Amino acid sequence: MSVGIGNLWAFGGAVTVIFAAAMSAVLILALFPWLKRYALAKPNARSSHSTPTPQGGGVAVIAATIGAVGVALGVFSLGAVPDSPLPAIVVATVAMAGLGAVDDIRPLPVGPRLILQMLVVAGVLYTLPDGARVLPALPWWVERALLLIGGLWFVNVVNFMDGIDWMTVAETIPLTAALVVLGLAQALPPYGTVVALAFGGAMIGFAYFNRPTAKLFLGDVGSLPIGLMLGWLLLLVAAGGHLVAAFVMPLYYLADATFTLLRRLLRGEPVWQAHRTHLYQRATDRGYSVGAVVARVFLVNVGLCALAVLTVIAPGTLSDVAALCGGAILVAWLLVAFARGNT
Repeated sequence: MSVGIGNLWAFGGAVTVIFAAAMSAVLILALFPWLKRYALAKPNARSSHSTPTPQGGGVAVIAATIGAVGVALGVFSLGAVPDSPLPAIVVATVAMAGLGAVDDIRPLPVGPRLILQMLVVAGVLYTLPDGARVLPALPWWVERALLLIGGLWFVNVVNFMDGIDWMTVAETIPLTAALVVLGLAQALPPYGTVVALAFGGAMIGFAYFNRPTAKLFLGDVGSLPIGLMLGWLLLLVAAGGHLVAAFVMPLYYLADATFTLLRRLLRGEPVWQAHRTHLYQRATDRGYSVGAVVARVFLVNVGLCALAVLTVIAPGTLSDVAALCGGAILVAWLLVAFARGNT
């Protein structure tokens, strides 16, 4: 990357982040009275909050992300390439946000909800070039089927894990920062880097209102499309030949959600129903404060992202194995700490 182009990316990227953060915060302030009146999340047996709290902050996050991407493309021409998939990704993100909004207002039955989500995920997979492969050892149709199932699972993982204040902030900000670094290392297409910049900025704008004790939640209108965007960005990294990096970055979320799902399946519990048995939720019931939980999640995610970046800047079997082993140790330590509690 030449000095001139590097300076443009530095300045344009900074403006994109600042614009996204400011737009997200301004939209939240504008929407807050309406959300407080019409979109209250009332506490129940599965909630981690004790007072009615407005939800729907995801509307501002998604709108700010899209707006900031438009600024980056239109003003600075960052990530502008012919035949970019961004228009289709925007449509898919808005569609997933619409599904989340409906679910926030009147929960959909599990079957139609999963079918509609799967259609949106399939649309995102359709934007991949035919030659883009993540698991080239498998037949193309088998790989795409697995990616469809994995994409659907990841969207719902992010939704499941959005259960306490700042949890999604602690996940997305390290990941988007790492994705920008990978973009500068050419392990992520420029248009993906732009989305990561805008999305990270929008989450920064939301973070102030979601800090413990939260005054605002994302809602499904935010967590579902956030899962879709993150999944798409990680897929781009994997399709670029960096599967280990794409796997290691969200490893804590994947481990906690998958472990909880398997445990509930073995107990014969209905896995599609809301609950508060994730290890991070159990940690808050066993002596950890919300701040202590999300601080640990944030630090582990920083470590995971650093390991992922290592596999890209120093590629090879050794760095891949080191990242996988190091990531497994970090995540195992955190899960055990949460399971034991602080009592």
